[in-house]
Amino acid sequence: MFGRNIFVEDFASLVEYFLQPYLLLTHLFMMRAKIFLFLGLLVTITLVACIGQNDFDREDNFELVAFDQTIQFEQKISAYDLFQGRASDLIPNNDFHLVELSSPLFTDYAHKQRLIKLPNGEKIEKDALDRLEFPNGTILAKTFFYYHDDRDTSLGKRIIETRLLIKEASNWNAATYVWNNEQSDASLINRGAETEVSWINTNGRSLSTLYRVPTQNDCGTCHQSNNQITPLGPTLMNLNRIVSRKGADINQLKHLQNVGLLNEFVLQNMPTIVDYKDINIPLDQRGRAYLAMNCAHCHNPDGWNRSSERRFDFSFETPLRQTGILDKKEKISRTMANGRMPFNGTTILDEEGLELIQEYLRGL
Repeated sequence: MFGRNIFVEDFASLVEYFLQPYLLLTHLFMMRAKIFLFLGLLVTITLVACIGQNDFDREDNFELVAFDQTIQFEQKISAYDLFQGRASDLIPNNDFHLVELSSPLFTDYAHKQRLIKLPNGEKIEKDALDRLEFPNGTILAKTFFYYHDDRDTSLGKRIIETRLLIKEASNWNAATYVWNNEQSDASLINRGAETEVSWINTNGRSLSTLYRVPTQNDCGTCHQSNNQITPLGPTLMNLNRIVSRKGADINQLKHLQNVGLLNEFVLQNMPTIVDYKDINIPLDQRGRAYLAMNCAHCHNPDGWNRSSERRFDFSFETPLRQTGILDKKEKISRTMANGRMPFNGTTILDEEGLELIQEYLRGL
């Protein structure tokens, strides 16, 4: 009996000895299988995340929109006689008229002056769909600048750039001019530029950024509708606001009619867009206004094809359930917080705008 047990134990040991290499290979195979399974899951998660981000994410290899010019731009901004007296004072010449928007586009906290000039005897026409039709020869000028201290504008400012939109042969042409260090004139550029800017905001906080001046193709990416360049800010609803002219408050559309720039029509019940910075206005209107002015130029059915394909429509007049906002609340908030939107035209985060949109989305 004792000898038989020894034989069984020896036989089992012998079997284990011969099977040990195979057991080791089996163990290694199982480990490799687990590793490949883990890597497969990791790749899948990454792909899903990337696909989920395609609605908004910035891509390095995107194609900017190029457009044809129908005019030859002057080399200096002074050739257009935008200003009278010292150019850096930004006092409009008699032919140029100041316009103001209810809700402006955020551009790294820069201040903007907007001017318009029409050919003699011409007017802006409002069509049946409340769209503004500008005549050929129209010049739209937008100058970007920073006050050294927003708490005291008398301390001076630094002018960065002036952008022009000129309509000729029913086609809008875009150009950008960068101001010199002397603040006496600005030169035409085509390839964009970068410059360090520093200022103090109204809260006494010192801020700075590497300000990015757009290229011509950058302009075409945002300023397009149905594959044509178009103005963004001066829409009827964005111009329909109260302004101060010659010491008196007046509806801006009425003022433009009075000075002969806009055709006559009844102003009552004209559409308008709210000022998203006005905390006295309901939150839902402010949130929609911010998205309309900062996102809808791309995110609308007729906008930049890379955005319109996503089937979002952030236009102010679009019913909420048709905008795509309700389905993408978390992604909109996260993408803005990460600085990936707006896609173009900013280098720093709009902190106040982000706070507004996050509060608005939480309330939906």
